Amino acid sequence: MTTIATRSPAAMPLAEPDPQQLKRDLRAAQNRKRLGALALIAPLAIFLLLTFVAPIVALLQRAVENPEVATTLPHTVAVLAKWDRKAALPDQAYAALAEDLARAKEDTTAGNLARRINIEMPGSRSLIMGTTRAMPLRDGEGKPLAPAAAREAIIAINAQWGQADVWRVIAQNGSVYSPYYLLASLDLRQNVFGDIEAVSPDAAIYRTIFGRTLWMSAVVTFITLLLAYPLAYWLSTMQERRANLLMILVLIPFWTSILVRVAAWIVLLQSEGLVNKALMLAGLTQSPLELVFNRVGVYISMTHILLPFMILPLYSVMKSVPPTYLKAAVSLGSHPFAAFWRVYVPQTYPGVGAGVLLVFIMAGGYYITPALLGGPNEQMVSYFIAYFINTTINWGMACALGALLLAATLVLYGVYRRFAKVDVAIG
Repeated sequence: MTTIATRSPAAMPLAEPDPQQLKRDLRAAQNRKRLGALALIAPLAIFLLLTFVAPIVALLQRAVENPEVATTLPHTVAVLAKWDRKAALPDQAYAALAEDLARAKEDTTAGNLARRINIEMPGSRSLIMGTTRAMPLRDGEGKPLAPAAAREAIIAINAQWGQADVWRVIAQNGSVYSPYYLLASLDLRQNVFGDIEAVSPDAAIYRTIFGRTLWMSAVVTFITLLLAYPLAYWLSTMQERRANLLMILVLIPFWTSILVRVAAWIVLLQSEGLVNKALMLAGLTQSPLELVFNRVGVYISMTHILLPFMILPLYSVMKSVPPTYLKAAVSLGSHPFAAFWRVYVPQTYPGVGAGVLLVFIMAGGYYITPALLGGPNEQMVSYFIAYFINTTINWGMACALGALLLAATLVLYGVYRRFAKVDVAIG
């Protein structure tokens, strides 16, 4: 009887793993993890792209867009591109203008053109619309007029076409994109020859508005910091149950509309309001104080609204600072105030920086509070952005002001990040 020798699986030699295959399998597993992570964050990323990034890109684009002249008068702009804005205007410009205005009359786009040129030359709206209504210009055979004849006919419609000023404005705005609105937001302009210069002192208002916005935001931020720091410190030293109860009182303003809070302050601060009556009954004042429709009322209301945004980051940082640090410093011979200032306060700088940044940025974009509680000298940049959007329908100017406000915010954030890194390195 023949026996067949068999080897157990344990005795059989194992095949050596392929290093290249292991690398491929590991890479494939990592790619699957990355795809899974991307799939999880894709809805949020798309939402942020549509609601945050896209509007900012559109705002920046509208701030430099200047399409009205270039799209409505393409042939005229092409002729004026060869004109040095000093020599006599060629007759071909009049023929091109007649052709472009005739098409604008058919397309009903002359209104946008007239509104745009009227921004730089007040009173030119009637010039554009009156000339457009006289289009088209034809000779006895129904053909377009020759350049010389077109010149005479257009000047006959309005003698202002014989002057170089309106033609220079058209030539200056012949590009689809231009820095006109951004320069205007900084009280600058391009003259008819393309050089940048300051506007007249009577028209220079936007630098003052930006300075006022930054100053009022800084004052509100400083006041909220003075009020929030001791309050946050007091809350951080309490027992957790009491601190949570008082924190609810801090958060109550979040549950009330800003418009309602501003209206309440108008009632409280007016001449016959509760605040003035209390001051007079206490003998502190003999007559009612002017607390509304000026900067005092704006500061009071904005501080009340923004105070929780300063308290919350301060409280979160102070709660993480061990109280034993102060006790150790005092036990080593330090004065309690010196220990607090040199040991405790530096550890709260991250909360101070976060609160200051948050309050300053939010205060810079305020619109309702200064509009209702302030006077003409208390209006901030947001008021003028709303004015250009709702009243004059000047989207370019509104977007330019918004872009500069965004740039100021980014600069402030960059400064904060710089100092935060320095603090971390020193620590």
